[in-house]
Formats: sequence, structure tokens, C-alpha cells
Amino acid sequence: MVQSISAGRVASLVDGFDRSPAYAGLADALTELVGDGRIGLDVRLPSERDLTAALGVSRTTVTRAYALLREGRYAEARQGSGTFTRVPGGTRRHDRVLTPAHGGPDTIDLTCAAASAPPGIAAAYAEAAADLPAYLSGHGYFPAGLPDLQAAIAATYDARGLPTDPDQVMVTPGALTAAAVVAQALTAPGDRVAVESPVYPNATQALRSAGARLRAVPVDPEGWDLDAVGAALRQQAARFAYLVPDFQNPTGHLMTDEQRAACAAHLRAAGTVGVVDEAHQALALDGQEMPLPFAAHDDRTVTLGSASKAYWGGLRLGWIRAPHGLMDRLTTARLAVDLGAPVMEQLVLTRLLAAELDGTGDVVRRHRERLREQRDVLLAALAERLPDWRFHRPGGGLAAWCELPAARGTELVAEAERHGVIVAPGPAFAAEGGLDRFVRVPWAAPVADLERAVERLAAAWAALTDRAPAGRPAPRRTRVMVA
Repeated sequence: MVQSISAGRVASLVDGFDRSPAYAGLADALTELVGDGRIGLDVRLPSERDLTAALGVSRTTVTRAYALLREGRYAEARQGSGTFTRVPGGTRRHDRVLTPAHGGPDTIDLTCAAASAPPGIAAAYAEAAADLPAYLSGHGYFPAGLPDLQAAIAATYDARGLPTDPDQVMVTPGALTAAAVVAQALTAPGDRVAVESPVYPNATQALRSAGARLRAVPVDPEGWDLDAVGAALRQQAARFAYLVPDFQNPTGHLMTDEQRAACAAHLRAAGTVGVVDEAHQALALDGQEMPLPFAAHDDRTVTLGSASKAYWGGLRLGWIRAPHGLMDRLTTARLAVDLGAPVMEQLVLTRLLAAELDGTGDVVRRHRERLREQRDVLLAALAERLPDWRFHRPGGGLAAWCELPAARGTELVAEAERHGVIVAPGPAFAAEGGLDRFVRVPWAAPVADLERAVERLAAAWAALTDRAPAGRPAPRRTRVMVA
């Protein structure tokens, strides 16, 4: 079956494209739409005549735009059939390198809760390239980060109500590296570290690699039981506690200001430092006002940030915001890991943050709009096709934490893969075991993929519930999880 997209839909997607000159702006807009998946692969584009009428431009503009699209290998002409989208290198060029290829080419892999790049990322890279020559005469190592980027990150905290000196910021190649640096600086092998459960598994692996002994602090399906958190912290005598108060991964919960203040009080009473992961902080999808940063309630807090979720996973940058008194220890630990983040990516992020701060940037806004649409489609499909599954509607983040009627999450994942969709089971997020009543279903994929994925999950669940629970499940291969 040939997939196609209407001229009207294309016109709405490219609305506002640069018209100086119009053919180049239209080609750039179409390239970005194909590249980030909003126009799928092997989709027939509108005829030149139909798109000309829909956009109100000359036929020459569309003809030249399609020619540029073909030259860039983002489209191909098929005799007698029209112009079809493609990407350089073919459909298997990317995205499946995190895990070995399993299943057929139609398999939908939702273990990776990370979206494609939003509009504006390619332009930011192109603009940042003009800044790069000024750095080429130097050694290129900036262990704390480019000063301009440190200042831009600090300014984002200022804007959120947390005064921050640029010297309190260390730029890293991603938030996971930031977590590893903090663990190296703050713990010795065998030290206890409290972590939420469920929790982002890559973070716990980074902490274990530093020799930490993890102790779980439960996060219930309804949120944090702060009295239980306080009791656990007092009993554990943990060196620090890894917390995700902003759209907690994977539950999607958001700590209120009152909860943050109470949690900070428990940390102080236990003598435990909070290490707060803010990777999803920018992904508030309902226009809500976000609480103050956790560090505003406890000035001992170490904060981890990330550009990967707010912008794009390929922009491999994170950062640490810490009290002045910890920066020397963090620098020593950091130099044992690497000597600095890539200069080009730092220049890109500096531009993106500056545009957000002065109000001229709309990359994050457009990213949130797309994620909001995808979330709403996913949750509606889950409610319709799997009414016996329970989940709350997160106000942001990237995933739904779904509770099954029975503890068969691991079985479901195996059955779902046979139906052509891959999700992560609850036990993958458990700090100390359990959670087999849950699966995580991200909304980072395009809408059409999400709808098909829920259909397949519903078929897998129906097949599973038609037979008795299996015995001990076979060991599952390890998959990389992102976000």
C-alpha cells in the first residue's frame, strides 16, 4: 500500500518557512520534516501542482525545492508514481544501533524513550559552525565547559529562581557522565546511596560502577510517600540520595514545592546530600508553572541537567550545578573520566539556551507541542484498547508507567516482541527487584507508530491472558534504555 501525504498537510507542516529564497526555505523545511520523522519514509509527496496551490507559491519554487530534496537524497522520483521521501543511507541508517536488530523491519522499539530532533536543531548547528574557528587555535579542552555555556546554564537557573554563579556549573558529555562524576566525587566503594525505585536504570548502573551500594526509596504509583522517604533515609545513613522530582522516570510524577521542601528537610535530618536529576525538567507539556528547583530548598543539593531530552539525544551534553565548596572535588573526579565535552556541541547549546532566555527561540516550545500530541494519542489509545491497565496522566516527561492487572510484565514483553513491539518491563527499573506488574510505554515515537504499537500491545495482552501464567521466565537480553 502506497502511503501519501496531502498538500494541505504539508502546507501546515512547513508554515512559516524561510522565503528568502522560497525554494531553498521550502527544501530546508521538507528536509527537516523527513529527517525528524514528521513526514515518514517512503511517503509519496504531493504533486508539484497541488503543493503549488496549497502554498500559494510559483510552480518553479516547488519544482526547485523538490530538486534540492532529491539532490540531498531526502527524496527520489519514481517514473509514473511521483516523488517519495527517503533518507541518505537508507531506512536502517540509525536508531537501531543501541541494541542488536531483532524482529522484522516493521518492529516498533519503544525501549528508547527519546524523540527525534525538533525543528531548529539543524539550523543551530549550522549557525554554531561559524563560531568554531575562534577556538581552533587552542587545545580545545575545557574541563568545566566553555565559559559562555557555563554562563548560559547559570542564567537558566537564575530565571527559574535559583541564583547561580557560572563557576558552580560543570559541563559534561551527557547527564550519565555527570552522575558518574558525582558518584566518583562523593562516594567511596561500599558507601550507601539511596535511589528511588522505580528509577532510571542507566543511572543506577553508573552509581554501581562507582562502587556504591544502592538502597531503595520506593516511589508509589500515586507518588512519593515522604514520611516513608524520611524513615528510609534515617535508617540507611546514605552518603547521598539520587532523586528525580521533575516528571520522575519512569512514573512521570512531579514533586510540588511543598513536597520538595519536606523532602529537603528529611535529607538534612539524615545528613544525606540530594543529587537531583533534572533531565526532564523542561518537558512540562500542559503549560503548567514548574516548581522551584530542588536546590532552592537545600543549598547542599547537587543538580544534574541534560540537553538531550529538551533538545535532542545527539546533542550529547549534560551538566552539574553544585555548591562552590564541592567544585574542586568534582573537578578532580571529572579529570579521571574525561577532559571536556566537544566544543562544537557546546557552541550549539550556548546558542539554543541564549535564544530561549531572550525569548527568540522556539525549539523547546515546538518540541513540547509535538510530545504533547504524541502523549495524548498514546494515552487515549491505551485507555481504549487496554482499559484494564492503570496509569496516571503525566503532565510532562516522556513515558507512561502502566500497571497491569497481574504481575506478568516480563511475560508481556516477550509476547509483545512476537507481535512486533518492544517495551521495557517494570523489573528493569527496580533498584532491588520486583515491579513485574508494570511496563513503561514511552510516547517519543511518531503518532502512527504509537497507534500501531498499542494495537500490538493489546493483541499481545489478549494472547497472554488467554493462557495461564508461565513459570520462571527465560532470561531476557539486556537492552539499552534512553531517558
